[in-house]
Amino acid sequence: MGCGLSRPWRTFLYFSVAITFFFSLEALKSTTPGDATAAELKESWKVEWEKIVEGARKEGRLYLYLYQGDGELEAVANEFQKKYPAIAITKVTGRGNQLGPRIMAERRAGKYLADVYIGGPTTPYSVFYPARVLDPIRNALILPEVVDESKWWEGKHYYIDPENKYIFVFVGSASGGYVSYNSKLVNPREFNSYWDLVQPRWKGKILSKDPKISGSQRIGVRILYYTAEIGPEFLRRLYSEMDVVLSQEIRQSTDWLANGKFSICFFCGSSEIQKARQQGLPVDEFMTARWKESPAISAGSTGSLVLMNQAPHPNAARLFINWLLSKEGQIAYQKVTNTPINSEESMRIDVPKEMIPPEERRVDGVAYLFADRPEFMEMKPIYEVLDKALAQAGEK
Repeated sequence: MGCGLSRPWRTFLYFSVAITFFFSLEALKSTTPGDATAAELKESWKVEWEKIVEGARKEGRLYLYLYQGDGELEAVANEFQKKYPAIAITKVTGRGNQLGPRIMAERRAGKYLADVYIGGPTTPYSVFYPARVLDPIRNALILPEVVDESKWWEGKHYYIDPENKYIFVFVGSASGGYVSYNSKLVNPREFNSYWDLVQPRWKGKILSKDPKISGSQRIGVRILYYTAEIGPEFLRRLYSEMDVVLSQEIRQSTDWLANGKFSICFFCGSSEIQKARQQGLPVDEFMTARWKESPAISAGSTGSLVLMNQAPHPNAARLFINWLLSKEGQIAYQKVTNTPINSEESMRIDVPKEMIPPEERRVDGVAYLFADRPEFMEMKPIYEVLDKALAQAGEK
């Protein structure tokens, strides 16, 4: 008797259960783990992004510490504020050797004011990173177009720190050794190598901003030292044999070059030289990227980005970082940094390059020295070469 069902009914029920089970399995097969994961990830970033945007609006404030330059980074910050008017931005500007000590002094006093710092590579690497006052930028990246490394040069994100997560490089401008000349005294067509600069005819006619003091010349001297075809021997000959005069002040250096006191200047400053040229003074820069030695790229003075730990406005900071590294943010950056006296190139490869002079763009297939890699940030061996060379020059 059992459950009281006849044999035909029991057969029908068993068959129905089997059919239902079969189609359930097929449905599970059609939704692969990969599909489920992709959908979950997509929704995950949207949810997180909405929380960040709402959190930033509630914070209502953002403190940016920016390399001063000619106001380029301030202009970029203004573009962000147009997009997010509910967030009031306080912009603290200065050079790296001013902002670095200021931030550290504020933190020692228990004042955690800075959210984000943007500038050259030296201050983040030599001041903030060893002091462990940074949060990982990598963990702050949310937007898929920012996280997607295929959108970036050579298909990856570049970091200066050896852990590859704290000091993000978003600029990779073709850079030389920062060498300028007086156009009345020098014919640039006679030069196609750095080694042409240490010919006897230029002895006593070369000026250099002191490569050991803080400033963009540190980038230039690192490029010279770590480029295989140039290297320590070039620096030794330049500073020991060529009677180079050192200057502490960039405007003084530009004036001396313009009035013909010197024919060639190392590290006179690209923007200062181009400002002087725009004023009709006889100065210009060698196009060292066209010389036979391997060219280099660097973050320059405005292309490295860090997130301070214990940031007072963490949501606004993350919102700004993602906007800056987005295509929209990088287009805004390139627009304000490409002027008659300056040229910078984003590390994003999907950002239009038309605004960058053709001769100053990165070229596909060229093996560039990335001057801001961790192994190229070490200054101690460079200073040893410079100290020895200058000591030898003083003995003559």
